Amino acid sequence: MNELPKRKVMIGLSGGVDSSVSAALLIEQGYEVIGGFMKNWSDGSTDESCGWRAERRDAMAVAAKLGIPFHTFDFEEQYRAKVYEYMIAEYKAGRTPNPDVLCNKYMKFDLFMDEATKLGCEFVATGHYARTKIDDDGTVHLLAGVDQNKDQSYFLCQLTQAQLKKSMFPIGELEKPAVRELAKKYDLAVADKKDSQGICFVGQVDMDDFLKARIEPHTGNIVTTKNEVIGQHQGFEFYTIGQRGGLGIGGGIPYYVVERKPEINEVIVAVGEDDEALYRTKLRASNIAETIDGNLEKYFGRKIQARIRYRQPLAVGVLSEVRPGVIEAVFEQPQRAVAPGQFIAFYDDEELIGSAVIDN
Repeated sequence: MNELPKRKVMIGLSGGVDSSVSAALLIEQGYEVIGGFMKNWSDGSTDESCGWRAERRDAMAVAAKLGIPFHTFDFEEQYRAKVYEYMIAEYKAGRTPNPDVLCNKYMKFDLFMDEATKLGCEFVATGHYARTKIDDDGTVHLLAGVDQNKDQSYFLCQLTQAQLKKSMFPIGELEKPAVRELAKKYDLAVADKKDSQGICFVGQVDMDDFLKARIEPHTGNIVTTKNEVIGQHQGFEFYTIGQRGGLGIGGGIPYYVVERKPEINEVIVAVGEDDEALYRTKLRASNIAETIDGNLEKYFGRKIQARIRYRQPLAVGVLSEVRPGVIEAVFEQPQRAVAPGQFIAFYDDEELIGSAVIDN
């Protein structure tokens, strides 16, 4: 009897433990697996110690250990155009972008997925802590990862149904300690490697230093919500909503950034954690994305759960449509440090149903 051909998957190998274990699990489940590494950022460095080179070496070592083919894709030009330029433009506009969400939307589940298709793969897999559930009619639902401390569904909030139908998240049912144990079981060299942090594909860099190397500092006033000038800053772009440290103001008084005014280069601060200016009960958002077309409309006027940043506890509120393409969320409890430019992700229990970009 002829065996049925194995279903082919390309796993995004980043050089970390999560994607490495994902690859091993897919092999164990009987898939034909190909490893793919994305070079999205080098900053022009040819130094052998440059972050992407070290990550690629680890990814290659894992592929060799598992006995799977390995491909490298250079997406640096596209990353700069789709993610980097957008990120810098948003900071210059006084907004707070999330490059990780854009990385997934444009790089991992678009360009990388196209390359996988060219290689005859049905699916792309990644090491995200998230899950999918498929209905009988083929509709895919995006669910939070079982490990609540590592759930990364928020970073996938802009994925469409077409992308989700070709996506796999092999470790979504696992918790992080179990993933590390599996890495040891499979004898993977990355079993004890620390989790990566920092900007997606750029690496662990200080955001302030990163921005100051690309945006010319320009002095402006730090002003309280009572319109008192209490200090100077080097540029509104270098501050985020909710930030306390790095303001350079002494006196032991805790100040928190609550607003940036690009038009006059001012940073507005609240005094103390309890200052009401630090909290918002409603927000408006646009650039709506839905995991299933028409998903959000049925929730208008009803209670819904939402998250305005990664790892933030889900907040209960009511969602409504202001006009086509613009929605409003009104929360039961005031939300701290709502930042224009960030993504708000909407949930129905453990299912992520859509997202939008916060306007105000």
